[in-house]
Amino acid sequence: MIMMSASGSPRQNGRRALARLAAIFVVAGTLPACSNFANSFPTEFNFFNMFNKDQLVPDEPADKLYNEGLYLLNERKDAKGAAKKFEEVDRQHPYSETARKSLIMSSYAYYEAKMYEDSITAAKRYVTLHPGSPDAAYAQYLIGSSYFDEIPDITRDQGRTEKALQALDEVIRKYPTSEYANSAKRKIEVARDQLAGKEIAVGRYYLERKDFTGAINRFKVVVTQYQTTRHVEEALMRLTEAYMALGIIGEAQTAAAVLGHNFPDSIWYKDAYNLVRQSGREPTANEGSWISKAFKRVGLG
Repeated sequence: MIMMSASGSPRQNGRRALARLAAIFVVAGTLPACSNFANSFPTEFNFFNMFNKDQLVPDEPADKLYNEGLYLLNERKDAKGAAKKFEEVDRQHPYSETARKSLIMSSYAYYEAKMYEDSITAAKRYVTLHPGSPDAAYAQYLIGSSYFDEIPDITRDQGRTEKALQALDEVIRKYPTSEYANSAKRKIEVARDQLAGKEIAVGRYYLERKDFTGAINRFKVVVTQYQTTRHVEEALMRLTEAYMALGIIGEAQTAAAVLGHNFPDSIWYKDAYNLVRQSGREPTANEGSWISKAFKRVGLG
């Protein structure tokens, strides 16, 4: 419990104490026997020791801090503690080679601790400060992987997925021959599949509410932008369904025909085929349809 004096609050009393301390320093500076004045105080309370260089704690050697970080990371499995040690190298020994290595290690340690924002911050700083370093590719990969590991399910906003794609694409674009490029490509495919799944979910939502134009716009994104994902088959079947509902038979026939030609064993083709057959027609691709053109652009169809 904080005791308050009659003269004011604890915060006000603290300000007065600081003012008195400052006044003592001013007066002490005018005394000819300053050292005698300072020595008149008990050592443990002698605030002049605060300014005595001999009393300052010296910096720890950079290698010692770095190795302590490695020990915490590898032996103690304390990734967060290791990251703090690596950061201390940079604080105490900036611009040193050990500080450079510690910066990338702090990003990795934070990633291991699932502290993704901290990992991203450290990795971005590394890429900015050391773009030509051999470890720059790994730093960029850590940025992408941190975003990737936070990808939410398709019912939620996919902002992190977009950021993962952008960061991982940077790995491939800037460091195509690095050992992280192939892993980045695999993660990109997963992220793209996630975004396609989001479009499919929203398209289904519109279909259920008979907003066929809204549904078509969503399935069109999958067909034009995410053809290599597993969701493109359902998108073509849903396009068949939506176009049939709107009476645009030619586009429905094309969607079903492209689906059957490219994915003949797809579970979705049977449904698309039956939908077209109900109108007394057969799946037939119209070469002028945007669906046919979209698939030709990527060598499908």
